[in-house]
Amino acid sequence: MGFKTMRRFQLTPVLSRRTLLSLAAGLTLGVVALLDTSPVRAQTSAAPVKIGIIGTGRIGGALARHWVKAGHEVFVSSRHPEELKALVAELGPHAHAGTPREAAAFGAVILVSIPYGAMPQIGEDLRAELAGKVVLDTSNPNERRDGEMALAAKKKGAGIATAEFLHNKRIVRAFNCIPAATLANDGNRQPERIAIPIGGDDAKALDIAQQLVRDAGFDPVVVGSLARTREFDLGEPLATGKLTGAEMRSKLRG
Repeated sequence: MGFKTMRRFQLTPVLSRRTLLSLAAGLTLGVVALLDTSPVRAQTSAAPVKIGIIGTGRIGGALARHWVKAGHEVFVSSRHPEELKALVAELGPHAHAGTPREAAAFGAVILVSIPYGAMPQIGEDLRAELAGKVVLDTSNPNERRDGEMALAAKKKGAGIATAEFLHNKRIVRAFNCIPAATLANDGNRQPERIAIPIGGDDAKALDIAQQLVRDAGFDPVVVGSLARTREFDLGEPLATGKLTGAEMRSKLRG
């Protein structure tokens, strides 16, 4: 057997080992990817957003869970932030807890989900922190709970009233007419997502709100200006919490 022939037979096992090692590495990476169920895998295609949540009840808590899973960073808050330790532990390193002022300072986007009667005080206390920021308003005026101010807010339209109370023109009304249990449990519903009506006067704020609604697992439907958001104030035809996006858009066209 000549030298060239021997060399060819000697090299073949070496090449085979390299091929096998490459295949094994690829299989290992594939298994790791399949097993990885961390929140980062669910990350939205958009850039992560820092979201301050003022009022972390059932609505705020549900949205905090959805948004962390989508790759965003949240700062939940209440007057008693120590009560939020369990939620932060559940959500992991992309969640923080503190006071409403700290949440307002932290977020590029702020979710306000509070009893409506507290809206004027929040507007005064956090005026500097909220200035110029996108604010998602989920709160509904209720005269039994909030007193006479609720009657005036409902007459004006809750969205317009919120903008006045918070001294902010970038208010987007959203998530105010969906039951908390539906918000928590029915994201990404199949075959069609549940619609979330939204409205506001700032185009960029509406774009951001639409993305965050999608990231929570719902279908955003822009109803129109902040004045038009009264169409999904509680008790109005669009405030059902059950319509698909197609159904809600059909109602708007009608």
